[in-house]
Amino acid sequence: MMIICLSAVAHADTVMDGDIIRVCPPVGIQARTAEFDANGIILTYFDSTALWVYDVATDRRYPLPDSNPCTTNCRLSPDARWITYFNDATNAYNRMRLNGTERTLITAYAADVEWWSDEMYLIWTPARSAYLRPLDADVREYLTVPGVVSVQPGGRYAVLLQQDGDTFSRTLVNLAEPRERVLLGEDRAYYNTQHWSPDGMWLAYVEPVGDDARITGELFGIQPGTTEPVQWTDFAAAYGAARINGIAVGDLAWSPDSQRIAFWVTEVTGADPLANTGNAMIHVLDLSTNEITAYCGYSTPDATPNPPRLSWSPDGRYLGFGGDVREDGRSYLLLALEVETGVYTALSEGLFPAFGAPDVVAWGLPPG
Repeated sequence: MMIICLSAVAHADTVMDGDIIRVCPPVGIQARTAEFDANGIILTYFDSTALWVYDVATDRRYPLPDSNPCTTNCRLSPDARWITYFNDATNAYNRMRLNGTERTLITAYAADVEWWSDEMYLIWTPARSAYLRPLDADVREYLTVPGVVSVQPGGRYAVLLQQDGDTFSRTLVNLAEPRERVLLGEDRAYYNTQHWSPDGMWLAYVEPVGDDARITGELFGIQPGTTEPVQWTDFAAAYGAARINGIAVGDLAWSPDSQRIAFWVTEVTGADPLANTGNAMIHVLDLSTNEITAYCGYSTPDATPNPPRLSWSPDGRYLGFGGDVREDGRSYLLLALEVETGVYTALSEGLFPAFGAPDVVAWGLPPG
């Protein structure tokens, strides 16, 4: 295992050092065997007509009736046992168990529905207003959200997007006290992904660092109520110019315990950060140790516009995603990375790129 030490780079007078630990097992992608012991339900798609269930424990898969492929508008609940989805037939948002049972109407008037907590939805209207509502009652608390693109789970902080001359900037704002603000930096396509931790204690976000000759996406974090962001990565020192994830804004993958963040790092090899790229590789940042692990048993050239979406298993042992191994004679694979060993396992074959990529929607738990 090779370790590349990152030098400390100051940002807002705060520094966190870390190492990139390369985990490179001496085996390639493994076929699933009877000893594979992960469980839960993975939602993905094996054709263009429906959401599909892949039962991890039994290695079975089947389509969900009266469903459609979906992307980020299908959201996993904090306890990993429910999924929200949009019902085309009724033009309404609903929730269901991950095996398709216990379907319940949420609202017939929404642009998106998020889980604000175990007991509360955050509902965005088509007019981009937002309100909190209990799961089983129509009691609404409206939030003041002009320009807001993301709200803290269980809290009142939010990310505000504003025009700043010819560019856009991101600001952390307290919705209860709008004068309390922290500028996070430029909002630049391919260098602006962000995501709240499930417990709402951290906002992780990517910021472009460097000049136009060599821009590197670096991962930062800020805790609501503080004014000092923390720089968690120094990929400029480790790799030179690099991107984190793609054009999708919300694809940083937090582990269920809010301790680790998974993402793809793509080296930029030329002046154009979209066309001149190398392969993308999965990295995981562990906040408890400040270490970054790179998993080199699989990489992909398919990083633009987005690399595959990453989804943690409910127990935090695996990352699930769809991938393609070039020239192996197989179609898209449903893959699982064991983060402790770095071993990739092919769970199933034949994922369908319903929206241009063979993505995993969610990895959750069955009813129980």
